[in-house]
Amino acid sequence: MKHKNIDMTTGPIMTNILWFALPIILGNVLQQMYTTVDTLVIGNFCGDTSLAAVGTSSQPVEVLLCVFLGIGSGVSILISQCAGAEDMEKMRRTADTAICFVYLCGLPLCVAGLFAAPWILRFMGAPVDTYDAAVAYTRIIFLGSLGNIGYNMNAGILRGLGDSKASLWFLVVSCITNIVLDLLLVAGLGMDVTGAALATTAAMYLSWFVSILYIRSRFPQMQFTFLPRHCYREDLKSIVRIGLPIGLNNSLYSLGHVAMQTLVNAQGSVFMAGQSIAGRITGISNVAITALSSAATTFSGQNYGARNFGRLRRGYLRIPFTSGAITLAAGLVMIGIRMPILRCFSKDAVVLMYASRYVVIMLLSQWLYAIFNGIICIVNGVGLIRYTTVVNLLMLWAVRIPSAYLIARVFDGTYIMLCFPISFGFGMLMMVAYYLLSPRWKEILATPDASPLSTP
Repeated sequence: MKHKNIDMTTGPIMTNILWFALPIILGNVLQQMYTTVDTLVIGNFCGDTSLAAVGTSSQPVEVLLCVFLGIGSGVSILISQCAGAEDMEKMRRTADTAICFVYLCGLPLCVAGLFAAPWILRFMGAPVDTYDAAVAYTRIIFLGSLGNIGYNMNAGILRGLGDSKASLWFLVVSCITNIVLDLLLVAGLGMDVTGAALATTAAMYLSWFVSILYIRSRFPQMQFTFLPRHCYREDLKSIVRIGLPIGLNNSLYSLGHVAMQTLVNAQGSVFMAGQSIAGRITGISNVAITALSSAATTFSGQNYGARNFGRLRRGYLRIPFTSGAITLAAGLVMIGIRMPILRCFSKDAVVLMYASRYVVIMLLSQWLYAIFNGIICIVNGVGLIRYTTVVNLLMLWAVRIPSAYLIARVFDGTYIMLCFPISFGFGMLMMVAYYLLSPRWKEILATPDASPLSTP
């Protein structure tokens, strides 16, 4: 099972973390290329109105997907704990139950999205000139929900096993497919945002099917299947106990982003276009956060499963703060080269001005989020999810959204992105406080290696 996989329970901690994170970083860059290619092609072949439609369509899709992707994160945590404990039978049962989840969640979401898209976009206040295109784009992306959930569930299983390389190759194939279809459907056939959505959806389904074939071939002992086979009650309870709070938290978090998008929409389509293209830069420079956070979850889960608490003590600070340093360095580089990149998407001077402002403010503060998210993933990896869920919700609903509305009301709505550094700083301080003050966390760190510990 561990051949060619990264075993987080042995070897140099940061070497393992970085080798595990590197394929995920490259994969995240490719995932960013999905939306970047869409934005680049649409910006050059369709115009700023279509660009704004794509930008406002991403949040409503994310809201409904996040519950199920959070469940996938729960599966990844359970798989990593099984890998650390070398419990193949429990791992197989967890994977079987995860396959059932994909279909139980993905198929209804595909249908719900077709009907919910217009209502959600009206609620968000999508401008009249972007509404029809946004509805078409959102509906097609919702039809890709099954493939999106399936791929991310399988990628989580592989990360839990210590295999972070496979997802990169899946995404290479998927990204090439996406680029070719974008050029064919949008630039060649003039299908506008509909073509871009079809390209992204087809690419995601391809990633899911390839990931199934890989798991069946690489891990035959898991007896992985294309269709649901068994759903085990106890494993279902474990998945729901860990994954559902993460998913609900993610969904409420994304719902908050929808509320934020209403403020963006209120500034008009030019500001929307600027934020949309700025997101391509901030997303690319942000890839280290999700990669190192995934590595942190696997590190924490595997060592907790193996009862290797001494190794947790050596890594629980180093990993989040390394993520923060890498994110800051990447952000400074991207700030320095932002204008040539932004000009690839739009020639409008006002759009570029808004985009540049957004990039600078975000990239000077994302290192705070990197530390915050790294600590959360370390804590989640051992199954302690209640505090992290509360902090995530407070960071968004008690800090970010109120500060954004305050900025828009008393200052200038085109500076609402200042709410992000405010909330990032709050979240980081709250998680550092958890490390320092939580009795449960102190108990885990004080437990000798291979000693039993009560279930979190």
